[in-house]
Amino acid sequence: MSKIDIGISETDRTAVAEGLKRLLADSYTLYLQTHNFHWNVTGPQFRELHLMFEEHYTELAEAVDEIAERIRTLGVAAPGTYKSFVELSSIKEVEGVPEASEMVRLLTLGHEAVVKTSREALKLAQDADDESSAALVSDRMRVHEKTAWMLRATLPN
Repeated sequence: MSKIDIGISETDRTAVAEGLKRLLADSYTLYLQTHNFHWNVTGPQFRELHLMFEEHYTELAEAVDEIAERIRTLGVAAPGTYKSFVELSSIKEVEGVPEASEMVRLLTLGHEAVVKTSREALKLAQDADDESSAALVSDRMRVHEKTAWMLRATLPN
């Protein structure tokens, strides 16, 4: 590949890409968890949660592609294996099939974790004067904050 000259040093591009890799891993792990819960949710809120989870995993599927492509734009290989996602993600796998309200609670925690990872990646992008990565991360953070709020609103007080 030819030399990348987009006004961001190689060191900074690598640092930003590392933050984006963690965001990608969290996002993909949350995607997989949300899809799993979509398939396996039961109970009185089945239809509402089944449809909501589908909206969420569909949005996440588009997001992981956008994040991975930004990593590639920075000249770094995007992780793409379960092994690498497990190593990079702050979200842990869920064993078994939890009850519907526990699914909502776990997904809320997952979205909050992605927000925290986004904040770290945003700082790296800002420090590198990488407005494109910062805008992407900021947009992702806003989506996850809103989704966590909506999930919390479905839980009993």
